Amino acid sequence: MTRTRLTAQERHTQLVEAALQAFAEGGYAGTTTDQVARIAGVSQPYVIRLFGSKQELFLATTRYAGGRIEQKWRAAAEQDPTLAGLGHAYKDLLAERELLFVLLHGFGAAADPVIGEAVRACYGNLYTVVRELTGATAEEVRDFFAMGMLITVLGAMRVLGPDAVAQQPWMTDLMSVMPPAD
Repeated sequence: MTRTRLTAQERHTQLVEAALQAFAEGGYAGTTTDQVARIAGVSQPYVIRLFGSKQELFLATTRYAGGRIEQKWRAAAEQDPTLAGLGHAYKDLLAERELLFVLLHGFGAAADPVIGEAVRACYGNLYTVVRELTGATAEEVRDFFAMGMLITVLGAMRVLGPDAVAQQPWMTDLMSVMPPAD
């Protein structure tokens, strides 16, 4: 059996995707570079050699998550450059739950000055992208992000998404005021 040698960029992407899975599950503090290495099938020293530290790996992972959301929104805007169009694309991201979980963990770890700066930059970039793509007002985008955060939290609790739990009355009530999923 011949092994295919990955390029440096392919290996970097492989490690970020493994980190996405590990950090989504364990958060920043609860995840080790050894766990990421095991998921990727490489050695822990190799992870450190590529990223320098767990913090740099986490930052690369949050940038990847934010970039994936931006990519999804830009693609959606080609068809429907409205807040509703971007909202439908965001709901589709519930199937890529790890992206949203990593960002939630990043927000939770924002007391760390380096992580805080990175997640604020990510959030600010996404805000700017939504304004650029839709032409919406600051107030409209604020409401869009507020609804997005609600969707993210409900997705994290598995109230929404492909593996949603049985609905309780409060869930049904809360979701009855949300925009339709179409």
